[in-house]
Amino acid sequence: MFRSRRYRVDNEQVVLLLTILLVFAVIVISSTVTFCASGVFIILMFALSAFLTRSHHQSLLHSAIPLNPVKMPQLAAEVEECSVKLQPGPVDVFVARQNHINAYTFGISSPKVLVIYAPMLNVMSADELRFIIGHEMGHVALGHTWLNTILGGMAGIPAPFGAAVLLYAVFRWWNRMCEFSSDRAGLLACGDLNAAVSAMVKLVAPNARSQVDFDKALAMIDAQDDSMSNRLAEVFQTHPMLIRRINKLRDYSRTQEYQYLQAGVNENVGKKERKVRTSAPISQDLRNSAEKPGEHQKPPEERWPWLKPKE
Repeated sequence: MFRSRRYRVDNEQVVLLLTILLVFAVIVISSTVTFCASGVFIILMFALSAFLTRSHHQSLLHSAIPLNPVKMPQLAAEVEECSVKLQPGPVDVFVARQNHINAYTFGISSPKVLVIYAPMLNVMSADELRFIIGHEMGHVALGHTWLNTILGGMAGIPAPFGAAVLLYAVFRWWNRMCEFSSDRAGLLACGDLNAAVSAMVKLVAPNARSQVDFDKALAMIDAQDDSMSNRLAEVFQTHPMLIRRINKLRDYSRTQEYQYLQAGVNENVGKKERKVRTSAPISQDLRNSAEKPGEHQKPPEERWPWLKPKE
């Protein structure tokens, strides 16, 4: 079975190490009282995170729907394919009754939990949904899920204001690197750059169905990094601007490493099975988005000229 973590963004672990070193540097430079308080604070935050994770899991058992292969066969099939491709380890999947689209993972111990909001099933096509599921499984496979819990507590240790801001900013930097890595996992799961891009567009424009709708959403996304205020605000955000995510994923899809990894994960499910699965119609629990004949086969730069690299 092919299993690789080479899709991790190169600098992700460097930023992770920098975050940890900064935490300990702040503790060492601080007074003995702060040192003791920092240690106690980290332990308390870890305990609180474990408690909240367990409570959230129990809440899901009462309010969300555990993935049932009998009642949701196609969603179960997509989850299974992503799991076989990416090999993230044990993951429990729940469908939550919410009024907006989102998906996330949490958990410190195994199995981790993947939550998909129900409206996602009506908005995303099968390929797009595989990108979303693969993205979340990428977080699990690369250790982001439990590391985020621990580092979140470490980055919040008692410290002078300037040091606290620096720690928070570096921690968010690592968060954004994790998103780039998990986007690559999502691309490997769906195997289609068009689907990956359209899935990200639908996260901010879930009602987009026609090319006109997509053009409007893409124009809005394209303008994100034109504002200096947006660039500064991104420093303290957990997710990069969508324009950055799309451009980085597009560039990654052209590399030899991606081609090698994509061929490897495809072998996990078998070429024949994958061909049938991706071309099969979507039934009740997953609905295809409207798409013009032949449009899906075009490269993103032809389908959406906006994606062409700027001169």
